[in-house]
Amino acid sequence: MTVFPYDQFAKDYLKELLSPLGEVETSRNIAGEVREIDVLGKGRVQQEAIEDLAKIPENDPLRVVVLELLSNLKTILEVSQNLEPEEQDLIMRLSPLYEQRLAEATQQGIEQGIEQGQRIFVENLLRAKFGELDDELRGIIEPLLALPPADSTALLLQLSREELLSRFN
Repeated sequence: MTVFPYDQFAKDYLKELLSPLGEVETSRNIAGEVREIDVLGKGRVQQEAIEDLAKIPENDPLRVVVLELLSNLKTILEVSQNLEPEEQDLIMRLSPLYEQRLAEATQQGIEQGIEQGQRIFVENLLRAKFGELDDELRGIIEPLLALPPADSTALLLQLSREELLSRFN
Protein backbone atom coordinates (compact mmCIF):
# COMPACT_ATOMS: atom_id res chain seq x y z
CA MET A 1 0.00 0.00 0.00
CA THR A 2 1.44 3.32 -1.01
CA VAL A 3 0.34 6.22 1.14
CA PHE A 4 2.83 8.94 0.26
CA PRO A 5 4.58 9.72 -3.03
CA TYR A 6 7.99 8.99 -1.50
CA ASP A 7 6.74 5.50 -0.54
CA GLN A 8 6.17 4.78 -4.22
CA PHE A 9 9.57 6.29 -5.05
CA ALA A 10 11.27 4.07 -2.45
CA LYS A 11 9.42 1.00 -3.72
CA ASP A 12 10.37 1.72 -7.34
CA TYR A 13 13.97 2.54 -6.38
CA LEU A 14 14.43 -0.67 -4.44
CA LYS A 15 12.81 -2.69 -7.20
CA GLU A 16 15.18 -1.23 -9.78
CA LEU A 17 18.17 -1.67 -7.47
CA LEU A 18 17.40 -5.33 -6.75
CA SER A 19 16.25 -6.38 -10.22
CA PRO A 20 19.78 -7.38 -11.41
CA LEU A 21 19.79 -9.98 -8.62
CA GLY A 22 16.63 -11.65 -9.90
CA GLU A 23 12.92 -11.13 -10.26
CA VAL A 24 11.55 -8.63 -7.75
CA GLU A 25 7.91 -8.83 -6.77
CA THR A 26 6.45 -5.87 -4.98
CA SER A 27 3.48 -6.46 -2.80
CA ARG A 28 1.17 -4.14 -1.01
CA ASN A 29 0.91 -6.64 1.84
CA ILE A 30 2.48 -5.25 4.96
CA ALA A 31 3.15 -7.12 8.17
CA GLY A 32 0.20 -7.28 10.56
CA GLU A 33 1.89 -5.16 13.20
CA VAL A 34 2.17 -2.26 10.77
CA ARG A 35 -1.37 -2.67 9.43
CA GLU A 36 -2.96 -2.46 12.88
CA ILE A 37 -2.09 1.20 13.18
CA ASP A 38 -3.65 1.94 9.77
CA VAL A 39 -7.08 1.24 11.29
CA LEU A 40 -6.71 4.55 13.06
CA GLY A 41 -6.04 6.29 9.74
CA LYS A 42 -8.66 7.87 7.53
CA GLY A 43 -10.46 7.04 4.32
CA ARG A 44 -9.02 4.45 1.94
CA VAL A 45 -6.06 3.62 4.20
CA GLN A 46 -8.39 2.76 7.05
CA GLN A 47 -10.77 0.81 4.83
CA GLU A 48 -7.96 -1.32 3.37
CA ALA A 49 -6.53 -1.93 6.83
CA ILE A 50 -9.86 -3.20 8.14
CA GLU A 51 -10.28 -5.45 5.10
CA ASP A 52 -6.76 -6.85 5.53
CA LEU A 53 -7.22 -7.44 9.23
CA ALA A 54 -10.47 -9.28 8.56
CA LYS A 55 -8.51 -11.68 6.31
CA ILE A 56 -6.13 -12.82 9.07
CA PRO A 57 -6.42 -16.63 9.29
CA GLU A 58 -8.60 -17.95 12.12
CA ASN A 59 -5.75 -19.97 13.62
CA ASP A 60 -3.42 -16.96 13.83
CA PRO A 61 -3.07 -15.75 17.46
CA LEU A 62 -2.84 -12.19 16.14
CA ARG A 63 -6.44 -12.48 14.94
CA VAL A 64 -7.88 -12.77 18.45
CA VAL A 65 -5.84 -9.81 19.68
CA VAL A 66 -6.71 -7.63 16.68
CA LEU A 67 -10.42 -8.45 16.81
CA GLU A 68 -10.45 -7.71 20.54
CA LEU A 69 -8.76 -4.34 19.98
CA LEU A 70 -11.15 -3.50 17.15
CA SER A 71 -14.17 -4.40 19.27
CA ASN A 72 -12.80 -2.17 22.04
CA LEU A 73 -12.37 0.66 19.52
CA LYS A 74 -15.93 0.14 18.29
CA THR A 75 -17.25 0.29 21.87
CA ILE A 76 -15.32 3.47 22.61
CA LEU A 77 -16.63 5.12 19.46
CA GLU A 78 -20.21 4.06 20.19
CA VAL A 79 -20.05 5.63 23.65
CA SER A 80 -18.72 8.93 22.25
CA GLN A 81 -21.28 11.71 22.01
CA ASN A 82 -20.45 13.82 18.96
CA LEU A 83 -19.44 11.38 16.26
CA GLU A 84 -18.22 12.65 12.95
CA PRO A 85 -19.52 10.94 9.79
CA GLU A 86 -16.17 9.16 9.35
CA GLU A 87 -16.41 7.74 12.88
CA GLN A 88 -19.97 6.57 12.26
CA ASP A 89 -18.77 4.90 9.06
CA LEU A 90 -15.94 3.25 11.00
CA ILE A 91 -18.43 1.83 13.49
CA MET A 92 -20.42 0.37 10.61
CA ARG A 93 -17.30 -1.25 9.12
CA LEU A 94 -16.16 -2.59 12.49
CA SER A 95 -19.55 -4.09 13.36
CA PRO A 96 -19.12 -7.26 11.23
CA LEU A 97 -15.68 -7.84 12.75
CA TYR A 98 -17.12 -7.36 16.22
CA GLU A 99 -19.93 -9.80 15.48
CA GLN A 100 -17.41 -12.29 14.12
CA ARG A 101 -15.30 -12.01 17.30
CA LEU A 102 -18.40 -12.44 19.43
CA ALA A 103 -19.43 -15.55 17.47
CA GLU A 104 -15.93 -17.04 17.77
CA ALA A 105 -15.85 -16.39 21.52
CA THR A 106 -19.31 -17.91 21.93
CA GLN A 107 -18.34 -21.01 19.96
CA GLN A 108 -15.13 -21.38 21.96
CA GLY A 109 -17.13 -21.12 25.21
CA ILE A 110 -19.58 -23.76 24.02
CA GLU A 111 -16.76 -26.14 23.08
CA GLN A 112 -15.03 -25.61 26.44
CA GLY A 113 -18.32 -26.23 28.25
CA ILE A 114 -18.90 -29.47 26.37
CA GLU A 115 -15.36 -30.67 27.09
CA GLN A 116 -15.69 -29.78 30.76
CA GLY A 117 -19.05 -31.56 30.94
CA GLN A 118 -17.60 -34.70 29.36
CA ARG A 119 -14.68 -34.64 31.81
CA ILE A 120 -17.02 -34.30 34.80
CA PHE A 121 -19.18 -37.14 33.46
CA VAL A 122 -16.20 -39.50 33.05
CA GLU A 123 -14.80 -38.59 36.48
CA ASN A 124 -18.18 -39.09 38.15
CA LEU A 125 -18.74 -42.41 36.42
CA LEU A 126 -15.30 -43.61 37.52
CA ARG A 127 -16.01 -42.48 41.11
CA ALA A 128 -19.41 -44.18 41.14
CA LYS A 129 -17.96 -47.43 39.85
CA PHE A 130 -14.59 -47.57 41.65
CA GLY A 131 -14.82 -45.13 44.56
CA GLU A 132 -12.15 -42.48 45.03
CA LEU A 133 -10.03 -41.57 41.97
CA ASP A 134 -6.40 -42.54 42.47
CA ASP A 135 -3.50 -41.58 40.19
CA GLU A 136 -3.98 -44.66 38.00
CA LEU A 137 -7.63 -43.85 37.31
CA ARG A 138 -6.81 -40.17 36.75
CA GLY A 139 -4.29 -41.30 34.15
CA ILE A 140 -6.95 -42.90 31.95
CA ILE A 141 -9.29 -39.89 31.90
CA GLU A 142 -7.56 -38.13 28.97
CA PRO A 143 -7.48 -41.25 26.74
CA LEU A 144 -11.15 -41.85 27.54
CA LEU A 145 -12.01 -38.26 26.61
CA ALA A 146 -10.27 -38.74 23.25
CA LEU A 147 -12.88 -41.38 22.36
CA PRO A 148 -16.39 -40.55 21.17
CA PRO A 149 -18.65 -40.16 24.24
CA ALA A 150 -20.75 -43.24 23.38
CA ASP A 151 -17.62 -45.41 23.18
CA SER A 152 -16.08 -44.15 26.42
CA THR A 153 -19.38 -44.57 28.27
CA ALA A 154 -19.76 -48.14 27.02
CA LEU A 155 -16.21 -49.01 28.05
CA LEU A 156 -16.64 -47.45 31.48
CA LEU A 157 -19.81 -49.44 32.09
CA GLN A 158 -18.55 -52.76 30.72
CA LEU A 159 -14.88 -53.04 31.72
CA SER A 160 -13.40 -53.70 35.13
CA ARG A 161 -10.79 -51.47 36.73
CA GLU A 162 -7.97 -53.78 35.65
CA GLU A 163 -9.27 -53.99 32.08
CA LEU A 164 -9.54 -50.19 31.83
CA LEU A 165 -6.05 -49.69 33.24
CA SER A 166 -4.49 -52.27 30.94
CA ARG A 167 -6.28 -50.87 27.90
CA PHE A 168 -5.39 -47.19 28.49
CA ASN A 169 -1.99 -47.37 30.20
